[in-house]
Amino acid sequence: MTARGEEEAVSSGFVRSYVITGGRGLPDADALSLVTLVTIAPDREMPAQAGPEVRAIWDLCSGGYLSVAEVAGHLQQPVGVARLLLQDLAEQGHLIRRKAPPAAQLVDRKILEEVLHGLHVRFG
Repeated sequence: MTARGEEEAVSSGFVRSYVITGGRGLPDADALSLVTLVTIAPDREMPAQAGPEVRAIWDLCSGGYLSVAEVAGHLQQPVGVARLLLQDLAEQGHLIRRKAPPAAQLVDRKILEEVLHGLHVRFG
């Protein structure tokens, strides 16, 4: 709060994407797709010059695997920005990548009906 006659400082939480990425182009989409799972490699320390976005990624991914899309969502940044920051961490050896698990196979309809029937019998 400012006193009467005092000017309020101009500030904004909005930082343009090209400032975060240093104006670099986006990485190849095949290297980090939306469903690629990422986590911080064990026994790694955060780079001393890490920016706020890298620090946020470090905190998010230290607890386990997240998809690239989830990281972007938590950062509230475009997916391209998240992919570029994750690519940087991977190139520095801080990040472990894993392909997403395969899509579930179709289950036999008869098995599903038997399970549903069993649930109805047991729980009404």
